[in-house]
Amino acid sequence: MAKIVVMGAGSWGTTLAILLAKKGNQVTLWEYKKERAEKLKKNRENIDYVKGIKFPDTLEVTNDINGLLDGCEYLIFSIPSQFLRGIVSMVSDQIKENMILINTGKGIEISTHERLSEVIKDEILGKFHNNIVVLSGPTHAEEVSKEFPSAIVAASKDEKVSKKVQELFNTDFFRVYSNNDLIGVEIGGALKNCIAIAAGITDGMGFGDNSKSAIITRGLAEIIRFGEYFGADFKTFSGLSGVGDLITTCTSKHSRNRFVGEKLGEGKTIEDIMREMIMVAEGVPTAKAVHEIAKEKGIEMPVVESVYKIIYESEKPKVILQKLMSRELKGEFYK
Repeated sequence: MAKIVVMGAGSWGTTLAILLAKKGNQVTLWEYKKERAEKLKKNRENIDYVKGIKFPDTLEVTNDINGLLDGCEYLIFSIPSQFLRGIVSMVSDQIKENMILINTGKGIEISTHERLSEVIKDEILGKFHNNIVVLSGPTHAEEVSKEFPSAIVAASKDEKVSKKVQELFNTDFFRVYSNNDLIGVEIGGALKNCIAIAAGITDGMGFGDNSKSAIITRGLAEIIRFGEYFGADFKTFSGLSGVGDLITTCTSKHSRNRFVGEKLGEGKTIEDIMREMIMVAEGVPTAKAVHEIAKEKGIEMPVVESVYKIIYESEKPKVILQKLMSRELKGEFYK
């Protein structure tokens, strides 16, 4: 039995905490807002995000940061990308050499253009960097919480560490694969959210399967191009954290990012869409970060660029589509 702390009681953090507690581990689920933590304690379920799934007896909920990591073996961050740095800094002085740090968020920090494992590294002051693992793949909380068969990837530069996490999470319905391409797994998980917004826009505009297939395929080409620039392994993008997560996020009714795109395609503004949502759509900030990085590095990203212009420059989807379709003709596999 391991002692585990999950920071972030959204849908995914809660789902993973329940999964790990059901395996007999001692799990503490930390919630940032005190009133929400009290609600979780009282109801013994997360009514707002994972309704109907009761907490096991071995799952404890807290809002207290003091001594939170005492005896902790695995520390899991399930935090929106733009808030991760602040949360890690709150507990950085409690992180010990033997802890394994697991990030489940998918995004890129706008202010620094850093991947989330890099954000964690910054805040733990150079300590234990090989203990960082990324958990990523096509796994909606709505399905994992119901124990629908799913598969995911645990990636770390240290194979021993990734295999420990693989064993920690693996169940008869939640299959975990290991990977040592931390960069590729993170980039695949972050950028697919931008492509899912584009796929959703085609839904909102009333287009069909051809349009969505084109967006998914050309979006994958952009993810690969971006990833290879930063040293990712090409093979990673053919796996669960690449094409697997991309397909799920671009097509699923559970996808927040596809939903945002659909509403944009229907003509709604990003401000109105965000006001209606209670959960974060990571593709929105990630599109800005990727746009800035691609512009600086000279990486051609026409689909992500289109999403950026619709969200941040208020361009009309119809106009952007015309520009996208009238670009200079190229070979399919150009660099």
